[in-house]
Amino acid sequence: MVNILRGIDLVVAPGERIGVVGPSGSGKSTMMMIAAGLERPSAGAVRIAGQDLGTMDEDDLALFRRDRIGIVFQSFHLVPTMTALENVAVPLEFAGRRDAFDRAAAVLDEVGLGPRTTHYPGQLSGGEQQRVALARAVATEPALLLADEPTGNLDGETGAAVMDLLFSMQERIGATLLLITHDTELTARCGRVVRMTDGRIVDSGQVSTEGTR
Repeated sequence: MVNILRGIDLVVAPGERIGVVGPSGSGKSTMMMIAAGLERPSAGAVRIAGQDLGTMDEDDLALFRRDRIGIVFQSFHLVPTMTALENVAVPLEFAGRRDAFDRAAAVLDEVGLGPRTTHYPGQLSGGEQQRVALARAVATEPALLLADEPTGNLDGETGAAVMDLLFSMQERIGATLLLITHDTELTARCGRVVRMTDGRIVDSGQVSTEGTR
């Protein structure tokens, strides 16, 4: 067995905006997958919003992710046979929201895609697809928002617009944000920067006033 993470110890306050940086293979994405409950650690404990993920079975973890966690990946992970509206409504429907489609339409409008709700992913640009993915991630107003290189497949201008939306929506819903990025301009907008190397946190960062304005 290969240990990807080694002795990770990180405490994040509610509503905090954390940038996670480090070279490829340093364990950033693995740490995020464990925080999302998509992978289980071989040792230690993961607690999010007062809940111990290690005590949950797969069904409980799925419900916890549905209600408390939003994820934005570098690849958009949209369902190609669903419209933008349907993609965003899915987690709301799973959560039993009777207003799932109305809520989905409102969030899509917030990210500037009000006129594109009936379009399928294949009919949208990369930036538009990432906006749909962002709308889906925040539609349930999660306590924790995870973003893994969300601008990695976008050009600079488009990526900057998507990140402006991500930061503003994170602030609006009061979510805690863990953002994996190589973009120093984005880390400068975070309240704290965590640096990883070889599966370890080598710097847990200092709280910055820049990222909390």
